Amino acid sequence: MARAVVLLSGGLDSATTLAIARSSGYECYALSVDYGQRHASELAAAEELVHSIGAREHKVIKLDLSVFGGSALTDKSSAIPTEGPTAGIPATYVPARNTIMLSLALAWAEVLKSRDIFIGVNAVDYSGYPDCRPAYIQAFEEMANLATKAATEGGRLNIHAPLMALSKAQIIQQGILLGLDYSSTVSCYQADGDGRACGVCDSCRLRRAGFESAGVADVTRYQRIIKTGGCA
Repeated sequence: MARAVVLLSGGLDSATTLAIARSSGYECYALSVDYGQRHASELAAAEELVHSIGAREHKVIKLDLSVFGGSALTDKSSAIPTEGPTAGIPATYVPARNTIMLSLALAWAEVLKSRDIFIGVNAVDYSGYPDCRPAYIQAFEEMANLATKAATEGGRLNIHAPLMALSKAQIIQQGILLGLDYSSTVSCYQADGDGRACGVCDSCRLRRAGFESAGVADVTRYQRIIKTGGCA
């Protein structure tokens, strides 16, 4: 069975990506990164997802990007945007995050003799992050095949982004078909210690709209009752 390293944050997209990799016949090795994010409860969600979806192994790497700051997700003195998506790159962008995580996944893939890495980036509901675009994934794959011993010896490495062209509603529908229980996922940028969502950050808004568009009941655990247009 072919091995694949799957980046797993504990959110809706990465959970669906792990389920897709599993259903495609890969032996999955899940990789999560504790990068100093304020929504650390997603790491507990990732652990739960590994047990419910299945993975041969799960590693959590601690790499504290809060020492650099530059993002509302790693600098607690910066407010999480709650006014809805705006033009430009949002304050929740973490400098070089996907490049760092993909590099770690690449290193593990080489050790495992795996030629496949899965990441749940999305170019439709991607919130303006530049490292979620198809061109970026293609460029990283090209770099990986120039920079590694495995590729030099003839083992081409592939970066899979199965959610790239899907809307949030389509992602949810795909996950439901694969038997995913999204209640255990944490997508909120400022979830509490129990993983309950705020309901008003950009990620919560995209997630809630996705459930509505998919015609699927929103199973997200919220910190308070959510009404149309925000929190009650």
